[in-house]
Amino acid sequence: MSRELLNKARERAEHFLEEIDSRRVFPDQAALTGLSGFEEVFPEQGATEEQVLELLDRYGAPATVASAGRRYFGFVVGGTLPVTIGANWMATAWDQVASSKVTSPVMDKIEQVTSGWLLDVLDLPEESVVGYVTGATMATFTALAAARHKLLARQGWDVEGRGLFGAPEIKVVVSDEVHVTVLKALSLLGFGKERVVRVPTDANGAMDIASHPELDDMTIVCVQAGNVNSGAFDPVAEICGRASKAGAWVHVDGAFGLWARAAKELKHLTAGVEKADSWATDGHKWLNTPYDAGVVICRDQQSLYQAMSVSAAYLREIDTAAQNYMPEFSKRARGLEIWAALKFLGRNGVDELVTGCCQRARLFARGLEGLGLTIQNSVVLNQVVVSWDSPEKTEALMQAVQKEGTCWFGPTVWKGKAAFRISVSSWKTTEEDIQLSLQAIKKCMATVNAGGKA
Repeated sequence: MSRELLNKARERAEHFLEEIDSRRVFPDQAALTGLSGFEEVFPEQGATEEQVLELLDRYGAPATVASAGRRYFGFVVGGTLPVTIGANWMATAWDQVASSKVTSPVMDKIEQVTSGWLLDVLDLPEESVVGYVTGATMATFTALAAARHKLLARQGWDVEGRGLFGAPEIKVVVSDEVHVTVLKALSLLGFGKERVVRVPTDANGAMDIASHPELDDMTIVCVQAGNVNSGAFDPVAEICGRASKAGAWVHVDGAFGLWARAAKELKHLTAGVEKADSWATDGHKWLNTPYDAGVVICRDQQSLYQAMSVSAAYLREIDTAAQNYMPEFSKRARGLEIWAALKFLGRNGVDELVTGCCQRARLFARGLEGLGLTIQNSVVLNQVVVSWDSPEKTEALMQAVQKEGTCWFGPTVWKGKAAFRISVSSWKTTEEDIQLSLQAIKKCMATVNAGGKA
């Protein structure tokens, strides 16, 4: 690979990043139409390296979503700290198979160090094992595979060898506001999405402890540290207390909310989280690393190892008791970006990042109320659920804002009613960005009220 090619790729990437905050958040129709530039029959002769980059820049870059910019409030998508972009580029150049000390000594060491830092900053049990996966879906999948192993092993059942046919039944308890990634992980593990016990939630989306079912040693409880709509936290301390007495396994879906433990003003929201058995979180949400960067943390190292380990003659040089706790062998060096973010931010920087987003979410909510919109949730974290006078006007306003382009957020349903959700998750978002977004929303409200089309 030539230095000239790398320099050209760097220049194009730098140009993209320089413009990201001054462009539309979602691409316009011209950019979307331009994607047809990729449509061609498979060529007989290959293109030059420069032609490949030029096509990506001409047709691809304009049609990207500026989710790494200042005013993207869709889903729960963090920005990207510049240092993590640099680390990502280095990880790509290194091209390590980050699954063992044999395949990558450097990533073995960096992931060991990063794991210790994560347990420290998140204040979780130091005996826990940490793994790096694609996102919260695979983090939850991996943790619940360990839970499945432990509960069935108690009954003398080897689930890795015999599967689930004829196995003792495991009861799975989830919130009525359970995230779809948890349901997906449950379906992949053979538990099924519909066989769960759903617990009703309170006004802000936290589990109603009074409605919680009885637990036993064949129960897995999935709790939330940060409801994906409202940001609410389940009563984890009480649930873990009951689970501990019964021998049940508690898993925490903390894709973004678990990072509240790293913020002095917010840590109280996570009381009792450290008493759980496993946790899932993402670096590409609130730590603001590039995609993908999921993290699974499990207190019971042996159960995770038994659930995930494999053996083969050609793997005899690999220490299978070390890195191979994860579903993939072909694992990129995603831990490098998490290390870079933690090294750059330090404890105080992580605190400021998380706390700042929550402060700006509250500012956004006050501004939206000032415009006559209704805030449906108690803004305890970085999530704001918003509605207008009717479902039709709520939908029309959301579409108008998306078309206008200053900012972007998407739809949700909250307590059975149509709404839209704003998530403030980027280190780049400033108070000025909130004000610009409010001005755009005000303009779109006037358009909708005047009968204009979204």
